[in-house]
Amino acid sequence: MNSQFLIILIGLLYIAGVDRMALLRREGLARQFAIEALVITALAVLLGLAAGAVVNPIVLFIILYLVTMRARLLTDLANFLFTRRGYVTAARFYHLALRLFPGRAGRLAVLVNWGIARLQAGDVGSAIATLKNVLSDADEGGGLGPKYESACRYNLALAYRKAGDDAAAARQFEQVIELFPSSTYAQAAEKALKERRERGLPGKET
Repeated sequence: MNSQFLIILIGLLYIAGVDRMALLRREGLARQFAIEALVITALAVLLGLAAGAVVNPIVLFIILYLVTMRARLLTDLANFLFTRRGYVTAARFYHLALRLFPGRAGRLAVLVNWGIARLQAGDVGSAIATLKNVLSDADEGGGLGPKYESACRYNLALAYRKAGDDAAAARQFEQVIELFPSSTYAQAAEKALKERRERGLPGKET
């Protein structure tokens, strides 16, 4: 097999594989992701032709992954730092992930995690604003997927409850259950609504 053809094949298979995972998550493939992966693959081919050598396929795959998944990788790192009580350091990595021009889905995923971190840090007002903006942006252009949307709505409900807006919290809990009924978020939302009904407050039966 021609070595440059192999590089092109790896790039296309990488795009197809990520596309498949995105479809399973019902997020859809971001145009920016596909463009970035194609550009990196094309540069690898041109570099190989110019240097008369072949770019190592494993190296190409690693570069593709690190570049196209940069926002999600930085978000995972920020989440890890936050769990170790490194709130200030974690915030820097959330902001860095947003400054590295992520695609729409990546940006929304960063903001969901950033909003949850703000909530857990006790910054309820900022958490509500961040999570509401995520839902508003997702409604306009999609890209969030049921996993992240359910996480966003569940934590927005928790934020509303901490802010004393119990009715708004209940509405978000109900939407979590409708959106992703098999998720752990839906189970927790059902428990929250059950406790609400036990307190004599109106809530949707599940």
